[in-house]
Amino acid sequence: MGSIELPTTENGQTTTICNGNSKQQRTQSGDGLDPSKPVFERTSENDASKKRKTGVLPLEVGTRVMCRWRDGKFHPVKVIERRRILFSGPNDYEYYVHYTEFNRRLDEWVKLEQLDLDSVETDVDEKVEDKATSLKMTRHQKRKIDETHVEGHEELDAASLREHEEFTKVKNIATIELGRYEIETWYFSPFPPEYNDCLKLFFCEFCLNFMKRKEQLQRHMRKCDLKHPPGDEIYRSGTLSMFEVDGKKNKVYGQNLCYLAKLFLDHKTLYYDVDLFLFYVLCECDDRGCHMVGYFSKEKHSEESYNLACILTLPPYQRKGYGKFLIAFSYELSKKEGKVGTPERPLSDLGMLSYRGYWTRVLLDILKKHKSNISIKELSDMTAIKADDILSTLQSLDLIQYRKGQHAICADPKVLDRHLKAAGRGGLEVDVSKLIWTPYKEQG
Repeated sequence: MGSIELPTTENGQTTTICNGNSKQQRTQSGDGLDPSKPVFERTSENDASKKRKTGVLPLEVGTRVMCRWRDGKFHPVKVIERRRILFSGPNDYEYYVHYTEFNRRLDEWVKLEQLDLDSVETDVDEKVEDKATSLKMTRHQKRKIDETHVEGHEELDAASLREHEEFTKVKNIATIELGRYEIETWYFSPFPPEYNDCLKLFFCEFCLNFMKRKEQLQRHMRKCDLKHPPGDEIYRSGTLSMFEVDGKKNKVYGQNLCYLAKLFLDHKTLYYDVDLFLFYVLCECDDRGCHMVGYFSKEKHSEESYNLACILTLPPYQRKGYGKFLIAFSYELSKKEGKVGTPERPLSDLGMLSYRGYWTRVLLDILKKHKSNISIKELSDMTAIKADDILSTLQSLDLIQYRKGQHAICADPKVLDRHLKAAGRGGLEVDVSKLIWTPYKEQG
């Protein structure tokens, strides 16, 4: 994993005079060339091509070029960084590239042979936006990338965004091992400096301590007593368990969870003052222990009524309904607290889509069953969804009308069914009868 090992492009190299095989063939049978053509005509084009390619190396940061991606096709990239290959020639580099069609999480180190040097663009104006290309992602590729992307930078001004991207432009960890999975990372995470030269980290899946080498992890696992996250198990239904971890009581675990999460979240800020947060860690359980699939965090005290600060489903467990489950679980906790809740703002476009889908399903299910008039306040009391979120959701579905000086909900059954179908499935349900939990209270 990390940089993609793909077949080397031929680019005519097997037929040039400089190719090793051609040299060997010439030694074995005269010069190995077509005697009917002058030598100058046979060599000038290939020599010129080679000279032109050699002249652009090493590629400068900011260069735009075509690169063979994992789909086997060439896509436009921008060189973000480069590094010298040890014990090699002066022009031998690996290049960290950003695929300009794709999300930043697909940035990676690539080898020179993956790049089409004939496509190098020089003197590129950085202010000009990326050119459109005929080599677009398929609809399926784009959907998969979009559905797994979690968070964006809509809250940042241009200067802050540039500063953030400059600081985090190169992924420092390429892959991690967590339990039975080796996972390719998406983003930079500010691990301690001594881990900066590690392409792969090994995590204990129970305490989340991380190590540089597999042997260190194996020694650790022989000593680690944990078989589940620290903290209290507050929910168990079948093979699913949820653990509440107090960041103040389990500071190292909370910090390690933040390091891990940042590898898959492109947030502006990562909170390391974990004392202020509660972490709700969802696990799949078997006879070997409880294996983390995702989590959400929330502030212990939020003046803005936030019931969720950060949410992540780990890549091996995505597209299984766990993200929807985590959102639903956050609202069940709000109901237990007797409060209305809302996710911390701002939300990315995709984050808003996830929440809008949850709000739509919950609200329209109630409207379908409720035969008499119902107010937004009553809906909020029943669902723990903030009134503003209810109003904006129903307005987006064109279910709110203004009559006689007040808002009225229009709940035509056929319209509700159409919107429910468009909202998709609700994912895994939270069995409230299996939730054993009391709201957090500061001790002493």
